[in-house]
Amino acid sequence: MDEITNATSGFDWNGIFEFLKKNGIDSGTAVELVKNIVVALIIFYVGRMVIALVVRGLRRVMRRQGIEKTLETFVCNLVRVALLVVVIIAAISQLGIQTTSFIAIFGAAGLAVGLALQGSLSNFAAGVLIVLFRPYKVGDWIEGAGISGSVEQVQILTTVLKTGDNKQVIVPNSQIMGSIITNYSANDTRRVDMVVGVSYSDDLDKVRSTIRELVDADDRILEEPACTIAVSALADSSVNFVVRPWVKTSDYWPVMFDLTEAIKKRFDKEGISFPFPQQDVHLYQATAD
Repeated sequence: MDEITNATSGFDWNGIFEFLKKNGIDSGTAVELVKNIVVALIIFYVGRMVIALVVRGLRRVMRRQGIEKTLETFVCNLVRVALLVVVIIAAISQLGIQTTSFIAIFGAAGLAVGLALQGSLSNFAAGVLIVLFRPYKVGDWIEGAGISGSVEQVQILTTVLKTGDNKQVIVPNSQIMGSIITNYSANDTRRVDMVVGVSYSDDLDKVRSTIRELVDADDRILEEPACTIAVSALADSSVNFVVRPWVKTSDYWPVMFDLTEAIKKRFDKEGISFPFPQQDVHLYQATAD
């Protein structure tokens, strides 16, 4: 209220009344006009204070939710400008000025800007959804929009990924949110799916026990859930075993590579063979006739 009092007290009201009388405006009309001016000023200054309180509360809520700083600043500024436009229109309407044309101008300008920035707005909306629902965060290894990589930054319009061969890929947020997102880092554990093929002449019990020894010898493989070792298929050239140990997510690729190498070396030592694809070719001799 002090701000409103200071703002209105700076006006020379007697001078305003004298000016209105000189221009043929009677005292009743002048009083009504001055009253409208005062109410308009009150609406403007009170509206500004309310906007400040709303933006301050919104900023607190977003900080408690852990919203990214860039998004927080953008949303708060957007809300402040939108509310300020509403307050200005309300103050102008109090003066008896028709605000329909102002609203039409703002609507047309908003439509033009929206059409010009259609792609950017869709990326912004997708970025807001990513920040709110957190399908992934910085440091996660994800696959989305046909790209696999580690998330380096989640920005307002784009997501920055670093691929396994150290390339930086910038993907629009709308493309990621519009596709299937696979987050390989979402859970603490993962299952390593391997297929090991052996010859039809090999002892299946020996194969199973050999793989079991290798799995039990690796401390990185978790005891629970238990590792699955089973015959999955009688293929054309081999009997296929599925080997499915559970590991910590960070150990997925090291266990995959090390266990594959260990199986090859141990099978060679035990005389267990890895069959090659085979094909029988029959030749027939044709006569000259």
